[in-house]
Amino acid sequence: MAAAGAEAPRAWCVPCLVSLDTLQELCRKEQLTCKSIGITKRNLNNYEVEYLCDYKVVKGVEYYLVKWKGWPESTNTWEPLRNLRCPQLLQQFSSDKSTYLSLVKKGKANTPKNSSKPLPPAVSEYIVRKAKQRIALQRWQDYLNRRKNHKGMIFVENTVDLEGPPLDFYYINEYRPAPGIILNNEATFGCSCTDCFFEKCCPIEAGVVLAYNKNQQIKVKPGTPIYECNSRCQCGPDCPNRIVQKGTQYSLCIFRTSNGCGWGVKTLVKIKKMSFVMEYVGEVITSEEAERRGQLYDNQGITYLFDLDYESDEFTVDAARYGNVSHFVNHSCDPNLQVFNVFIDNLDTRLPRIALFSTRTIKAGEELTFDYQMKDSIDHSPAKKRIRTECKCGAETCRGYLN
Repeated sequence: MAAAGAEAPRAWCVPCLVSLDTLQELCRKEQLTCKSIGITKRNLNNYEVEYLCDYKVVKGVEYYLVKWKGWPESTNTWEPLRNLRCPQLLQQFSSDKSTYLSLVKKGKANTPKNSSKPLPPAVSEYIVRKAKQRIALQRWQDYLNRRKNHKGMIFVENTVDLEGPPLDFYYINEYRPAPGIILNNEATFGCSCTDCFFEKCCPIEAGVVLAYNKNQQIKVKPGTPIYECNSRCQCGPDCPNRIVQKGTQYSLCIFRTSNGCGWGVKTLVKIKKMSFVMEYVGEVITSEEAERRGQLYDNQGITYLFDLDYESDEFTVDAARYGNVSHFVNHSCDPNLQVFNVFIDNLDTRLPRIALFSTRTIKAGEELTFDYQMKDSIDHSPAKKRIRTECKCGAETCRGYLN
């Protein structure tokens, strides 16, 4: 028992090796609820359609094989269409079936209406995999929105293939220092301005001009550092020199690209030119560690290393395992995002924050991109020739390679 006033012990979490179906079955048996595996008071003893697995017609009556929400697959049952009140799931089932048939160039092959046989196994397997993927992506979307600390919402979409959420990616909102690296995120001084546009504010003290205009757009050239007001400044949260620290203001969508570039990010709203869009965050590592990881990433054909070389090349940001939405932003040789170095509470010039601003007006639905050669400038040993990764950006000015 903890002494009075003592800090409560932290709970330990370990991965569960039991399948979801087994856990659901145990909960049903013991009359227990567990929201994380889909067992709630609402469906503990009730049946709610989670997705549809198969289809057949018997004596003119249409039947669907139903996976019940929170119940193991062993309890799936065939139900007549008249018993189902799930128009969206029925539409998704029909759409997934049509998609599969078109993929195998059998778009004109319809399932016999008077057959009592279920769908061909390949068709029903695809429909079930697509349904499970849809559920997994929704859970991942919920996780991302629970983790984020900014205004803009995050959506997830895959209409291209059966790829689900990445297995080894953890969402973070700020730099995560590797062991042995200390980030000093406490400002030592701040401004006492009543109007940071006209007084001697933080940028002036640092020897640069204020980076933003009154429309919250960046007005300085790339390469110019940005100094925002910090936690010690007397100006309030509405100060015009507090932009990057407020985080992403736009709703963005992580989506599966159709050009072989894996996941990408698109904006769901219009973004005005020269506007802050997102930060690039990840694990802060030494340049020596980045050298080692860079060789490994080259062999895998991926690149997530971002050198913090504003004044030195001592540190690198690695967003491979730890990152935010920027982890999924693809490269383009003709990008619509530009990199800027930002200093807020941490004024260590070796560790600037990396902000991405729009270079032009970006339409709703347009993919966001930046030039990877802005960030990955590690010189690998000549004895280990670097593997070059082919660029698929499709720009007229494409250089042919990412590195």
